[in-house]
Amino acid sequence: MSVMQSGTQMVKLKSGTKGLVRLFYLDEHRTCIRWRPSRKSEKAKIVIDSIYKVTEGRQSEIFHRHAEGNFDPSCCFTIYHGNHLESLDLITSNPEEARTWITGLKYLMAGISDEDSLAKRQRTHDHWVKQTFEEADKNGDGLLNIEEIHQLMHKLNVNLPRRKVRQMFQEADTDENQGTLNFEEFSVFYKMMSLRRDLYLLLLSYSDKKDHLTVEELAQFLKVEQKMNNVTPEYCLDIIQKFEVSEENKEQNVLGIEGFTNFMRSPACDVFNPLHCEVHQDMDQPLCNYFIASSHNTYLTGDQLLSQSRAEMYARVLQDGCRCIEVDCWDGPDGEPVVHHGYTLTSKILFRDVAETINKYAFVKNEFPVILSIENHCSIQQQKKIAQYLKEIFGDKLDLSSIVTGDSRQLPSPQNLKGKILVKGKKLPYSLGADAEEGEVSDEDSADEIEDDCKLNNGATEHQVESFIRTKLESLIKESQIRDKEDPDSFTVRALLKATHEGLSVNLKQVGVFFSPCTYWILAKAMWNVLSFSETRAHQAVQQKAEQFMLYNQKQLTRVYPSAYRIDSSNFNPLPYWNVGCQLVALNYQSEGRVMQLNEAKFRVNGNCGYVLKPQQMCKGTFNPYSADPLPASPKKQLILKIISGQQLPKPPDSMLGDRGEIIDPFVEVEIIGLPVDCCKDQTRVVDDNGFNPVWEETLTFTIHMPEIALVRFLVWDHDPIGRDFVGQRTVAFSSLVPGYRHVYLEGLTEASIFVHITINEIYGKNKQLIGLRGLFNKNPKHNAAETSGHYVRKRSIGDRILRRTASAPAKGRKKSKMGFLEATEIKDSTSEPADLKDKEGVVRRTSRSLQARPASMPVDKYLLVGLPLGHLRCFLGVVFLFVWKERVHSCSPSLWGCRADQVLWFWLLLAAQRFRAGRCRAVPAGTEQPEVLAA
Repeated sequence: MSVMQSGTQMVKLKSGTKGLVRLFYLDEHRTCIRWRPSRKSEKAKIVIDSIYKVTEGRQSEIFHRHAEGNFDPSCCFTIYHGNHLESLDLITSNPEEARTWITGLKYLMAGISDEDSLAKRQRTHDHWVKQTFEEADKNGDGLLNIEEIHQLMHKLNVNLPRRKVRQMFQEADTDENQGTLNFEEFSVFYKMMSLRRDLYLLLLSYSDKKDHLTVEELAQFLKVEQKMNNVTPEYCLDIIQKFEVSEENKEQNVLGIEGFTNFMRSPACDVFNPLHCEVHQDMDQPLCNYFIASSHNTYLTGDQLLSQSRAEMYARVLQDGCRCIEVDCWDGPDGEPVVHHGYTLTSKILFRDVAETINKYAFVKNEFPVILSIENHCSIQQQKKIAQYLKEIFGDKLDLSSIVTGDSRQLPSPQNLKGKILVKGKKLPYSLGADAEEGEVSDEDSADEIEDDCKLNNGATEHQVESFIRTKLESLIKESQIRDKEDPDSFTVRALLKATHEGLSVNLKQVGVFFSPCTYWILAKAMWNVLSFSETRAHQAVQQKAEQFMLYNQKQLTRVYPSAYRIDSSNFNPLPYWNVGCQLVALNYQSEGRVMQLNEAKFRVNGNCGYVLKPQQMCKGTFNPYSADPLPASPKKQLILKIISGQQLPKPPDSMLGDRGEIIDPFVEVEIIGLPVDCCKDQTRVVDDNGFNPVWEETLTFTIHMPEIALVRFLVWDHDPIGRDFVGQRTVAFSSLVPGYRHVYLEGLTEASIFVHITINEIYGKNKQLIGLRGLFNKNPKHNAAETSGHYVRKRSIGDRILRRTASAPAKGRKKSKMGFLEATEIKDSTSEPADLKDKEGVVRRTSRSLQARPASMPVDKYLLVGLPLGHLRCFLGVVFLFVWKERVHSCSPSLWGCRADQVLWFWLLLAAQRFRAGRCRAVPAGTEQPEVLAA
């Protein structure tokens, strides 16, 4: 460790360039590798947590490209890191230095994997505080003056009076060096700044107004609020010893506010049920009764046309819990089959290397079976080579002769198949002779759907095809900018959909027979059918025959894969296919975003083992997933979420000015994702100028018909006058929610969280989602949209968007209303409530309170248009017109919505703001109490 922290000069190898000599060193906290010099400055680092593996020698693709280099293999090693397995290829001056780094990195990686969640949380917190201090120390003298503290406050989204900041600064500044804070003093200052009023009031409510909890009071809190069973005095004493910081309190067996805060922010009070970190579901049912985590074109690191193929991608997805992986096999040189995306310029890797990687990592994380989905385009001779490698490398993992199911027609269970690899592929035709040289048995997967122009034909040079592909990809990426990260149905290449197998139909029969290409598992004289088709054809089946589709999935497996026209490796919405019981919904694991976040949340519920038991209603019997009341005889769940506060919410990741940008105005949106009748969203009001410790104290209520498959998505947004910016998210399966006071940590953000209280009730009979806001100009009651066809989607009007934004944003300078959302018991006549609002995603948006009960930046009906001078009215209508124009033009052709349109829109906004500010007092009708509202 000391050698690594001192630093070692190494050559950093890059593709297409000569090696760069850099000094690499391990930081003092042993949390990341850094190097200098670098233009990236602080960003020139690799976090130890992100390292996937370290390999010795010249094994990486970069080393292979530099084959002419005379490098000693004992001096070479590669660090694979990040979600896309980027490689850092290094060469030391002698073998001892390489051995030191390889051993040290593996030691650090092992320590991180072995530490418990509490230790990891504390380590990341300590590292974050230290890193925050170092980044604030501009001159590097190890001290922070008051001006640097003010700049840090702005970076952390803290909006405190300078007088208050100076007071805390002086209280923390206790050493002889007055006027500056060292790290220890800064830690005290940070604790003072981070004192949680919400947690302090919660402690007081159970401590009889004392500043600490006794063992008995802590036990009462855990039983009543956290709904914990079997709480013993010994368990409470253990909490005090673990989390209390005061030695005096430990001796007296009491928990003070700092210890209580540490406990409440620990994994013990996380929103996710810690029992679900392990496999806890019944694993002895047939395979068709499980959702199975599945990957599409697993070998690719990026898009479907030009990206690199890597065997390491199989190791990554297998360790992430994926249990169904895909291998596209093609004829390679020298009789060796290769893996790549056919008819494209993706790189090629040897099938043997892929098989060896799968064999090495298949059962590292868990022993449940791995399904190998082979898309076979090889000649007979190279197919024989594939079969040879499968038998040689996998050996007994392929042997199913010992598997006994009791019923030959029933699929075996994950428990029975532990440690086994199942090969899914198509059989050769029976008419083919044993000495035949040709006989393609490819799956009907994406390579065959690619446009002929994109294929590498004999009539075109590789350069011509690459040029065409790059042009095509660039145009599609421009089109993909339409897609919002939070759009579940995003399809980057809608313009090409008309080319996807028009005229093909899926014929479903009551007995569950599908007239479409089938694949098989053929292992040790055992065979089961697997239906495999693209999202387009699966969508037709779901729309036309949802209940029959569900019946089929109770006996056999179905695999759904992305359309070939998703050449940027975007993902489709898996929900419709999960809702009819499709087991193998294959996704592009290399593409981050909403869909993969939903997939991860779904499979995390059972120890992330890749198998999640389907609800009993999907395994026996049937129901219409699009019905307004799909399961009338089953009890429903009522989720009552009190959104209390937020902690250390950062500026949006794509903020133009970065840390120097303005302090955020956050609000929380909660989305329920499941059956169509359950899908809805709701949000809190906006808190102005506070990302460090905003307080909402608002209650959102949801009714869920099938909680077993529902996901709850927490999103934090930064409110903006012309839109909203994404800050962070956390998605959790409904069944993994824990009642009581809980912290929801946002994924990928070290300290950012929201504090909530969760109540789950069981209800019977019809219980419509509470509805509050009808729309900006719609005052006539309409039928509940959730009771109509589940296929109808109505886009939100621009008026609805403006109202939702202004009605949720308290005006600056006004006293914020503490009125929360109306509870279910407070609304007596639910039939008089207005209709659900559906946004462009087809998701119901609603509020559970009326416009009058909602804190608003302006009374809409009184101030929106009435009493405005003509010039103000023109400005307002001009801005509204531009918003509408932007929506229409942007949705039709993104290329038309460019820099010039932005300039026009900003000009109108500035003009409108100037006119409002100049004439705001006379623009308000006489007799109003708050003439400043229009300025907001």
